[in-house]
Amino acid sequence: MNDPSRVRSWFRAIAFAEACSWLGLLIGMYLKYVPETTEVGVHVMGPIHGTIFLAYLAVTMVARSTFGWSLRTTFLALVSSIPPFATAVFEVLADRRGLLGTEAPAFAG
Repeated sequence: MNDPSRVRSWFRAIAFAEACSWLGLLIGMYLKYVPETTEVGVHVMGPIHGTIFLAYLAVTMVARSTFGWSLRTTFLALVSSIPPFATAVFEVLADRRGLLGTEAPAFAG
């Protein structure tokens, strides 16, 4: 059985880390493709972002199980991993709406 407060903390931390890794990857891509100065940012941030992305998918499935998320909410959480910074937005909205174990779910459709 998963401790809801631990799952909440892990979900929030990994969602934020995923958004930050997007920022690092976007900066690396800018440096690689716009001024064409270096590829180091992409070589460093690519694997970091990929690892955090996979961790986010895993913690989303744990959160689904722990908090009883509907398929719709789970889908929204998973899809939020694709656009830059959307995991942080989803996390804030989910927390405000009680989907991370603090109140009754509001958009768990």
